[in-house]
Amino acid sequence: MMTATLEVTALSKRFAIGRPAVDGVSFAVPRGEVVVLLGPSGCGKTTTLRCVAGLEHPTGGEISIAGKLVSSPTRGILVPPRARDLGMVFQSYAVWPHMTVRQNVIYPLKHRKIAREEASRRVDEVLELVGLTEYADRPVVALSGGQMQRVALARSLVYRPQLLLLDEPLSNLDAKLRLRLRDDLRVILKQTGMTALYVTHDQAEAVVLGDRIGVMRDGRMLQIGTPHAIYNRPADLFVANFTGATNELAGTLVECNGGFGVVDFGDGRRGEAALLQPLGAGDKVRVALRPENIAIGRPDGANAFTAKVVDRRYQGTQTVYDIELFGNRLEVLELGTAARHAVGVEAPVLLPREACWAYRDVGPSSYE
Repeated sequence: MMTATLEVTALSKRFAIGRPAVDGVSFAVPRGEVVVLLGPSGCGKTTTLRCVAGLEHPTGGEISIAGKLVSSPTRGILVPPRARDLGMVFQSYAVWPHMTVRQNVIYPLKHRKIAREEASRRVDEVLELVGLTEYADRPVVALSGGQMQRVALARSLVYRPQLLLLDEPLSNLDAKLRLRLRDDLRVILKQTGMTALYVTHDQAEAVVLGDRIGVMRDGRMLQIGTPHAIYNRPADLFVANFTGATNELAGTLVECNGGFGVVDFGDGRRGEAALLQPLGAGDKVRVALRPENIAIGRPDGANAFTAKVVDRRYQGTQTVYDIELFGNRLEVLELGTAARHAVGVEAPVLLPREACWAYRDVGPSSYE
């Protein structure tokens, strides 16, 4: 299967009013890689995907697929969608309701001058890949939502496009089905060696499917990196918050020591934090921290403090606690089927310094 590299350079898209929907976004999807665009609704991820597809006309920047320029407003280049050799899978299944599974999947090959035997062989191959071999002759209307989405996927893979675009393809499915199809989809994409651009607002989906994740907000690309980098070294407070580092402590940086610094949280209470942005002594900072990285009941370590347990929510396989520390309410998640700490007690807590991420405090308004 011929797959291609996608390159997007300084892409912008303005609609008539307000700020640009896409504002100078650049990224590349190397051959055979899956890049996921992640962000809240309205961040510009779908508009970016639609520009790549040729369904939206960019205002500026360039897009090239397999080294061929398909969009450049300044040079007057705009290749129509059907000439871009793309496969697309949307939220809505977009299958032909009056046809069987096989008829749906063979449909794109009819316009591509492929011999009947070859077309039939390709359909068998792709139905096997998406796990629908035994449903080949059923009418698609007799299928579940998850199966219909597999038909849509098979149909976009059968003509072997050089690039696959997926826009929230799992968002119409119920939770259990979504998880299953998400895991299957990763396997299918890797088996085909497909270059893919995938759009979602679901972090778990992004982490499972993406070789790299690009986090977007307000039309801009804030960070693009491996799931590990996005989760463990977020570029800014928004990326940290959006990927689950929901606790924040405000303080002042009093000294820097390589990649770590000492933060004063007020009243002389000090702790160490990892500096993920260029910061200097005297800077006001916000320290972001994941609920699962705080340990209750462990008194030893550099950032050991005493906190009060003010609430707990037992969830079967885990317990979520609210603790009060330095006048702030923080959430702590502890795995295990027993709730170990009682509400109202004072307990030692440990905030591991590598899991405390200090960012410049730019005021609350910027992340509301």
